[in-house]
Amino acid sequence: MALIFIRTTIIFFTLLLIMRLMGKSQIGEMQPFEFVISLLIAELACIPMADTTIPLLYGIIAIVTIFIMHEIVWLLNLWFKPMKEIISGKPSVVINKDGIDEYQLKKNNLDVSDLIENMRTAGYFNLDDVYYGLYEANGSFSALEKPEKAGYSLPLILIDRGKPDKQNLARCGFDKDVLGKFLKEQNAKESEVVAMTVNGDGRVYFQKRGEKYKILNVEVNGQW
Repeated sequence: MALIFIRTTIIFFTLLLIMRLMGKSQIGEMQPFEFVISLLIAELACIPMADTTIPLLYGIIAIVTIFIMHEIVWLLNLWFKPMKEIISGKPSVVINKDGIDEYQLKKNNLDVSDLIENMRTAGYFNLDDVYYGLYEANGSFSALEKPEKAGYSLPLILIDRGKPDKQNLARCGFDKDVLGKFLKEQNAKESEVVAMTVNGDGRVYFQKRGEKYKILNVEVNGQW
């Protein structure tokens, strides 16, 4: 027991020193390669702590090696811009002046509901509350917001990249016939709709694939 305590204490202070040397990004928003390195260090630290048959020095050498690799990658990031994009990636503009960029959503393995969820976390509840929306290389969401936000009612997603949300459609009174009539007026099919939302005031955000988004008004049942 005493041996495990001593080994764990040594590994703990070794990890503490290494993480401090790696910089503050290790305990904040991490780049992809930093996240991988953190996982590796955690795994390498557990092995010598739990298995007393493995020399403690092996674990310390492995952790220090990972630290050296981190420093090499960091220097490559700093000195060579193309390498930075390969290793860490680059920001993706998912909302522009025309609306949602569907290609960038697909590229980041996201759908409209994921985008809206991240926007809400950042304090934006409508897709047209921002001029531009970006996913940074570390996965955080940033936006250039508009001076005035649209409305004070929570929007519901009715169509997400061609897939209707039946529960939300029923909630606001958009049955199959009403939705079909609305889409016909917009000269669009369900499969062609990138995003369609509606709030409790009947304010609709509608974007057809290949076209700029529109803001329309419809009658809805109830408020939410």
